[in-house]
Amino acid sequence: MILTSTLNELREARSGLLNPVGLVPTMGFLHEGHISLVRCAKGENESVVVSIYVNPTQFAPTEDLKAYPRNTERDLALLENEGVDLVWSPSDQDMYPPGFQTWVELERLTKFLEGSYRPEHFRGVATVVSKLFNAVQPQRAYFGQKDAQQAVVITRMTQDLNFPVEVIICPTIREADGLALSSRNSYLNPEERRGAPVLYRALSGAKEAFESGIIDSEELHTHMLEVLENEPLAEVEYVSVADLETLEELDGPITRGLLSMAVRFRTTRLIDNMIVGVDH
Repeated sequence: MILTSTLNELREARSGLLNPVGLVPTMGFLHEGHISLVRCAKGENESVVVSIYVNPTQFAPTEDLKAYPRNTERDLALLENEGVDLVWSPSDQDMYPPGFQTWVELERLTKFLEGSYRPEHFRGVATVVSKLFNAVQPQRAYFGQKDAQQAVVITRMTQDLNFPVEVIICPTIREADGLALSSRNSYLNPEERRGAPVLYRALSGAKEAFESGIIDSEELHTHMLEVLENEPLAEVEYVSVADLETLEELDGPITRGLLSMAVRFRTTRLIDNMIVGVDH
């Protein structure tokens, strides 16, 4: 496994890789969700590149950039064990050189859901992913369905900017009790961790209701809220039933949609989602 940090090191190492190349962008502190993306990339490409970069521009000043969990030594051991070909861990200097002023922004998709609570987040995400695509030149890139809005935003950006990259969205990986894997789960204390699977129960209950014939968006919305309200530690930020492509809220009966939510457990913010009406 080749380890690179500078852009020049990356480009030199990338030139020796067999195509097609699959890219798995990460912020490190890897868990089984990340490893599932690596395995998917390994199965579909001759070479796999993983980036490890905690991107400062997708964190608001009030968010947890400095506290974001890191364990580079463990990350590299996991990636080597999976047979990754190249790891790029760029510096802030490489990604955002002095005088940096060029950003990638999406006008509509980033106004809803996460974007309404974290207005600068997706500008940072879209910009850093476009830079990763330019630097690595992959044929495919792999992201998790757990970050549903991010998946839609990156897919749209890739199409709009004519990147020759196929964006692959892989299923959410969960703990045995349904909690979606996330690096931020490490922030939860034992009591919060016991309560956190309420997101999964709310989503899966609404999905079951939809599949049993309850297709009114307001009823599905209410079902999710009622489940969440039964967990004393859960502080709901939003619950949504949205269009899969536009991410706008749906009204009345639906045939398909994105069920999603953001819930706080004291200082830890968790998100999760499920798709209904589509084989997924």
